Amino acid sequence: MHNIGELIIYSGHGICRIDNICEKTFAGRKKTYYVLHPIENSQGLTINAPVDNEKNILKLMDKEEAETIIASFHTDDGSDWIEKAQLRHQTFSKIINSGNRKEISRVANALIRKKIETEINGKKFYENDSRLLKQIENILFKELAIALDLTEEEVSDRIYKLISEKVKI
Repeated sequence: MHNIGELIIYSGHGICRIDNICEKTFAGRKKTYYVLHPIENSQGLTINAPVDNEKNILKLMDKEEAETIIASFHTDDGSDWIEKAQLRHQTFSKIINSGNRKEISRVANALIRKKIETEINGKKFYENDSRLLKQIENILFKELAIALDLTEEEVSDRIYKLISEKVKI
C-alpha cells in the first residue's frame, strides 16, 4: 500500500500525488481508494483509484533505475523501429500503456532516432509518432527528472545528446 504524499505513476494520467486514502461507497459497495491529483494538472482533476487496483499504479523509479534507463539511450541501436505506421502505432501504444519503463525507453529511443534522422533529411516527423513521443516525454522524462533531481529539460537534452551521437545518416 502507498502512503499519503507519495508520488506514483497512475496509468493514463502520469505522475500523481496521493492526497488521501479513504473509504467510499459506490453502488452499495464500500472500498478503500487513493485520492490522486496529477502533478501537472491545473484544472484540479481528482482521481479516485481503488487501492486493490495496484496494476494501474507504479512507484516512481529510484535514482539507480533512472541512471540505467538513461544509459540505455546510449547503448540501444534503434533496431526497434517498425516501418508500417499503423502497426508501429499499435505496438508502441501497447508498450507505453504497459508501464514497463525499460520497454518504454526503447520506444522513445526508436522514436527520437527517427525524429532526428527525419529532421536532418529535411522531412516532417510523422504526427502519430510525434504524439507518442510527447506522451513518453510527459511521463517518463518527468519521472527521470524527479529521480535524478534534474529538470525535464536537462533530462531531455541528455537523452537527445546520447542518441544524436549514435544516429547514422
